[in-house]
Amino acid sequence: MGCWWQLLLGLWAVPPTWAGRELLNICVNAKPHKPAPSPEAKLHEECIPWKDNACCTANTSWEAHLDVSLLYNFSLVHCGLMMPDCQKHFLQAICFYECSPNLGPWIQRLDPRGQAERILDAPLCWEDCEQWWADCRTSYTCKSNWHGGWTWSRGKPRCPARALCHPFLHYFPTPADLCEKIWSNSFKASPEHRTSGRCLQKWFKPAGVNPNEAVARLFASPAPSWGLSDTLLVFSLFLLLLSR
Repeated sequence: MGCWWQLLLGLWAVPPTWAGRELLNICVNAKPHKPAPSPEAKLHEECIPWKDNACCTANTSWEAHLDVSLLYNFSLVHCGLMMPDCQKHFLQAICFYECSPNLGPWIQRLDPRGQAERILDAPLCWEDCEQWWADCRTSYTCKSNWHGGWTWSRGKPRCPARALCHPFLHYFPTPADLCEKIWSNSFKASPEHRTSGRCLQKWFKPAGVNPNEAVARLFASPAPSWGLSDTLLVFSLFLLLLSR
């Protein structure tokens, strides 16, 4: 029986396997994302930080900056007033979603076949949420969730009849409300700061290193595959019974 226990101890000593490799350097399976990231030398304005490795094309980055975005047929200025600094944050967030190859750990399938995907609870650094919220406080909107519930007229989404335009503070009392509610929890307001290496930055200086690569690696491999551990537990109990 001693040899069996030696074998079992050897198996328990094997490190768990990690299921994270396929979550790195990938694009969301959704229009208009590219099938795989690659360099894009001519990205537009707020999308430039991803030029070395992007899930968006130059055309996508240009369309994202239009007053009525061709990507979503949606206007950020649906209530007639959005301050330039506020609009800049939204353009950065759109570029982050469209261009980043570092969102793999937060990709969720919308159908069993994996033909449509979304981002869920991607942890934005606290500074990103706080500054976004601060710069949008005096801009106007009529809804807290922009993913749906709009009234369509002449092919364009408009505020529902009873949804009044108010300053952002009315619909988003806190930075977390803005980050998390605006697109159905695509983002999560992380308590972590940019220097922690444990949260995502929705924009970074084009000349710098992409800080989200390390964050994606961290989140891609936190949970081991427990299949082997479960099997070893059953095997351990079996050997225990045999030893009696």
